[in-house]
Amino acid sequence: ASSDSSYSRIFLLITFLPLSLACLAFLLQWRSGVNDSVTQWFDDNYPFPGMATVSEKRSLRSDSSCVSLLGQSRTQAFPYLRDLKLDHKPDFKPRICITTSTSAGLEQTLPWIFYHKVIGVETFYLFVEGTAASPNVSRVLETIPGVNVIYRTRELEEKQAKSRIWNETWLEKFFYKPCNYELFVKQNLNMEMAITMARDAGMEWILHLDTDELVHPSGTREYSLRNLLRDVPADVDEVIFTNYESSVERDDIKEPFTEVSMFKKNFKHLPREVYYGNYKEATRGNPNYFLTYANGKSAARIQDHLRPNGAHRWHNYKTYPNIKELDEAAILHYTYSKFSDLTSRRDRCGCKPTKKDVKRCFMLDFDRAAFIIASTSTSEEMLQWYRERVVWTDDNLILKLLRKGILTRIYAPMVIIQELREAGVFSSVVTSAHMSLSKNRSNSSTSSNY
Repeated sequence: ASSDSSYSRIFLLITFLPLSLACLAFLLQWRSGVNDSVTQWFDDNYPFPGMATVSEKRSLRSDSSCVSLLGQSRTQAFPYLRDLKLDHKPDFKPRICITTSTSAGLEQTLPWIFYHKVIGVETFYLFVEGTAASPNVSRVLETIPGVNVIYRTRELEEKQAKSRIWNETWLEKFFYKPCNYELFVKQNLNMEMAITMARDAGMEWILHLDTDELVHPSGTREYSLRNLLRDVPADVDEVIFTNYESSVERDDIKEPFTEVSMFKKNFKHLPREVYYGNYKEATRGNPNYFLTYANGKSAARIQDHLRPNGAHRWHNYKTYPNIKELDEAAILHYTYSKFSDLTSRRDRCGCKPTKKDVKRCFMLDFDRAAFIIASTSTSEEMLQWYRERVVWTDDNLILKLLRKGILTRIYAPMVIIQELREAGVFSSVVTSAHMSLSKNRSNSSTSSNY
């Protein structure tokens, strides 16, 4: 009963959160993001997410536990939802699902899931490995309505070994290589299985996202992915979201979704003269304009003969899909947003830290350089490299690129996730999962006594 009550409160929050945040998100985005003094909007000087005081930042740096990241705030969020009841079923059209391949922990996965629930995603297909497949994490994920957890078992690998994807000539250059190449192939195999599961569940649209990416449905009513896809013409098979890349301003970020507000726009959303005229300053000595990928992600209608076409696109075995590029909506990619991302990526790959060997493991120049630095340098040298290559510390340059439109401030995701946290959504899910486990163990123990 306690678990059902928790989910009822979560359902109410997710249903009405877009409505309550739409006006706030609009106001924040309308300000164009040049002046970041957002606290003036609040009469009580309530700190905006990510705008902590110096003492609060010190506290944040000293506490990196999962509990603190998922814990409930002392402030009461959305008190007007407390006694609200619904007499009708919500409109889930179109029915949207996301598939991902992840090894992330709850501190990243729970905000990612519930943020996308808020903007209209109904179902998730999580292909889990590593930390994400551990009992303490997967047990919680399995209790969330709409979340399907798929483990990399021997049975799964045997089934995927028979996939027609192994016959795709466009993908064969990625076969039997380590690290990022191996992940890329796994993602395609998992996407293929997700299509079948999604179709069986009656889903209408499917996206493939990593757990460091958030959909930003800018320009839509109520900040809604569901409204965005509902308005797509019926003859369009696939829509492309360009991607924006996180531009961090500190080297001690623990929680990117609520601490990062600045992003670098994709060149597709910039005038050519602005992009080329400021390219050198925007790259700051890095190999390319973006640290990592720049070709966005896409969402596809689920229909006959749909197939993955790499981790960023979908295609069709029988026909060429009708594709539309979106003008405003984007994918926010929080890449290398934490200093620890350098070592975590290094620890997942067993390649030698040489220029020759990293080409076998990584597709992108920045990933290669980051792996070598993380494998051959001291902590102090790594931090210095990270500050020079990733962290934006030049206020004058930031202001210039904000005015040019290359950099932009986006607050809606951080507001939504912070409010979810303060409403106790994440902590409630974890608590409910542990209560359910304790109850099952108690029932099992009682049964064994008879």
